[in-house]
Amino acid sequence: MNAGTFDDAGVYRLDAERALVQTVDFFTPIVDDPRSYGRIAIANALSDVYAMGGRPINALNILCYPMEALGHEVLHEILAGGNDKYTEAKCVLLGGHSVTDQELKFGAAVTGLVHPDRIWTNAGAKAGDVLVLSKRLGTGILTTALKAKKMSEADAKEVVAQMEQLNAGGVAAAEGKEVHAATDITGFALAGHGSGMAEASGVTLVIQTSKVPVLPEAEKFAAKGQKTRGDVSNREWLGPKYRTAAGVRKSLEDIMFDPQTSGGLFFSVRPDHADALARDLKKNGFEYAAIVGEVKAKSERLIEFVP
Repeated sequence: MNAGTFDDAGVYRLDAERALVQTVDFFTPIVDDPRSYGRIAIANALSDVYAMGGRPINALNILCYPMEALGHEVLHEILAGGNDKYTEAKCVLLGGHSVTDQELKFGAAVTGLVHPDRIWTNAGAKAGDVLVLSKRLGTGILTTALKAKKMSEADAKEVVAQMEQLNAGGVAAAEGKEVHAATDITGFALAGHGSGMAEASGVTLVIQTSKVPVLPEAEKFAAKGQKTRGDVSNREWLGPKYRTAAGVRKSLEDIMFDPQTSGGLFFSVRPDHADALARDLKKNGFEYAAIVGEVKAKSERLIEFVP
């Protein structure tokens, strides 16, 4: 792994048995409830360690906070939400750093451990591999709709619950399977993170869009033109490196470019291990985990979307 492989975190080898995984992530509120925001921010920060096949061991909080505008009670709830996820992950919060800022931001610098021989990178996908996704897509579209008060309370709870879900169970589900490459799906969307894997591995990914799990109402809002600014930047970044086949609904293509928050793990796995991985992901709480495509030899495009 190196800077050219678009990996999710840095890795520093300590010895033959241990390597440190280090990452940092923070962002502005994506939901109104401060406790949920804290949980989502830390689940998202921890995710890059899981995406490398590691387990988080400690973290430092990063906080930019407008104390005069929001006060101590909101701050307490945000930090408590983060602690909920640290406790669940068995990750020790060592401390952190805060500054006064007009715009609220929260996240963490996280350190994890992984065996040097079992690091997952973006760069190992092989032609013939099968692609497996653990979580549904659509959080960017739906959180935008949520902020605009366009979603039902039940659907909103489902989106928030998914973003709060740790990816630890994805690492456990992959034990004993031959994972050739992995990443988590976050701001660059499935299109961006998938193409990063393809470029680093020297292959092309083929995504069967009808098999991709999608959150309720996401495609409906996409069809109405509900998008994020990230959709536009993701398309501009990818440029001519993708192809959408005839027969793929425009609203479903939009979801492929939708930025995710605390999204799922995306695996390129040995073909005869894919069914077992999807099954074990479901056992570990990823109810909608699915086989979503395959890897083929490199072509003109990095990623192709087919019906």
